[in-house]
Amino acid sequence: MRATGPARDLLVARLRAAGCVFAEEEAALLVDEAVDAAALEAMTVRRVGGEPLETVVGWVAFCGRRVGVGPGVFVPRRRTELLARTAVDHARAAGRDGRAPVVVEMCCGVGAVATVVAQDVPDAVVHAADVDPVAVAWAARNLADAGRAHVGDLFAALPATLRGRVDVLVANAPYVPTAAVATMPVESRAHEPLVAVDGGADGLDVQRRLLAGAPAWVRPGGCVVVETSRDQAPRTAAACPPGWTTRVLRDDDVDGTAVVATRPA
Repeated sequence: MRATGPARDLLVARLRAAGCVFAEEEAALLVDEAVDAAALEAMTVRRVGGEPLETVVGWVAFCGRRVGVGPGVFVPRRRTELLARTAVDHARAAGRDGRAPVVVEMCCGVGAVATVVAQDVPDAVVHAADVDPVAVAWAARNLADAGRAHVGDLFAALPATLRGRVDVLVANAPYVPTAAVATMPVESRAHEPLVAVDGGADGLDVQRRLLAGAPAWVRPGGCVVVETSRDQAPRTAAACPPGWTTRVLRDDDVDGTAVVATRPA
């Protein structure tokens, strides 16, 4: 819709008063996404109330595309683009022998990584899984016909036919230590599910479970790619299956860190 100068100025003022640092940019986006004045007002009320801008407008920019999000889900961060790019690279490498690579995004949330893989590696067999049914519904919507989304706790969510066949197991498992959750931005604490961020006492509880189960699902020569923090990376690497080759990736441009563990061929 279109907004007049005074109306737009008022919108910017309301957003700035609510603490939105980039009020001008947010106002322009809200105006662009609203179908009419009533919709704009409803969206503005939600944003001023503290809801993340991405869930208000219904999408987040991720790896150069729009990924659908909605209220009550974890919004993918830019740092996770490192995870997506790495998964794409490994999926392409796995498919060089003419076989369709099998990629699983665990703890998928809205399936941002799985969606990028499905779009950039069209011949890949893509699955996504998460314990949160609300997030999985968004993942299924984002994947459309390019992959399958499953609800369940880690590997219990996956079809048994994938056991021992996964080329790339990728996960942004929750890795915030429980005591540090209270220090996260209010916007996240109030509007994103705790299960998506709380990783237990040292932040690595879910990662350890994931990595312990990986040998039963990842094929020889396949890999696990796990997002972590710069400080936690050594402990994430130490939790990888014995005998697997590990390396730490770092991208300062997106402030992303990941550990890649490759199973011997």
